[in-house]
Amino acid sequence: MSEGGRDQILVTRQLSGAVMTRLREHFEVDVYEGRGAMPREELVRRVAGKAAAITLLTDRVDREVLEAAGPGLRIVANYAVGYDNVDVACCTEQRVLVGNTPDVLTETTADMAFALLAAAARRICEGDRFVRSGETWIWDPGMMLGWDLHHKTLGIVGFGRIGQAVARRARGFAMRVLYAANAPAPSEVERETGAERMPLDELLEESDFVSLHVPLTPATRHMIGARELERMKRTAVLVNTARGPVVDEQALADALRDGTIFAAALDVFEREPKVLPALRELPNAVLVPHLGSATVETRLAMGMLAAENVLAALDGRRPPALVNPQAWPNARARRNAAP
Repeated sequence: MSEGGRDQILVTRQLSGAVMTRLREHFEVDVYEGRGAMPREELVRRVAGKAAAITLLTDRVDREVLEAAGPGLRIVANYAVGYDNVDVACCTEQRVLVGNTPDVLTETTADMAFALLAAAARRICEGDRFVRSGETWIWDPGMMLGWDLHHKTLGIVGFGRIGQAVARRARGFAMRVLYAANAPAPSEVERETGAERMPLDELLEESDFVSLHVPLTPATRHMIGARELERMKRTAVLVNTARGPVVDEQALADALRDGTIFAAALDVFEREPKVLPALRELPNAVLVPHLGSATVETRLAMGMLAAENVLAALDGRRPPALVNPQAWPNARARRNAAP
């Protein structure tokens, strides 16, 4: 806590102006002003003595960071739905709350997934590059043929909030919807979306489009590799708006080059922000720089939810989006015991 009695917090990247204003109304804010990701050594140094940290997916929060922060750190508020960059178990052990930003980006990310699906199937980016090249052309019946979306089969891998939102959009295209998930969706969701659950291998074999919506865990790392790509139709399109390491990028590049599948569209990458050179060279790979939630409205909502997670935690209230509820009683006791 500062000499003025206000808690000090760290924000690892500049957020929307309204979010920063809200934070500064309540706290002394130390924000990283550099370009790109906050350097690791700077994160470790500047987190010291902070009561809270608002972090991004590029910030690895582990034991080293928690120890550098000291006993006053009460919450790590991740500016994302995913939190694979945060060692949640270590935070819980250290009685540090972890927050994320679910719900507010569901519809926007589903929009992006469908946009990527259409872009890859209809070769939109390829056509854009062709027109910009200045090459002479004339309309031709066989030019840049892609594949219809309507009345095709969409396989959704992971059927949480975003996967279900994608399924709802698919109904507007009269698509058959399949999904693979560890547990069945509620019956009312299946009725609303018309989605049918089946094992992953069968989904891959039957789908014309496969859209990934799983969190990154040890079980989902490289869940789409050479074996899975071989099971897909040669006319199939793969879309990934989840996490990059869910897909084996080298296997995907090989499959795209060899015609194992028709196309792929990726919003996330295995070693982000680095992209496998082999993928960049392929015309049937649509590649965008993690834009799934990138709208003015959604990024503002994410920032406001991250801020509310911090405000609640430092005020002794349960954060609205708490990842590790098992840490909550201990965190409250820790706060109450503080001088």
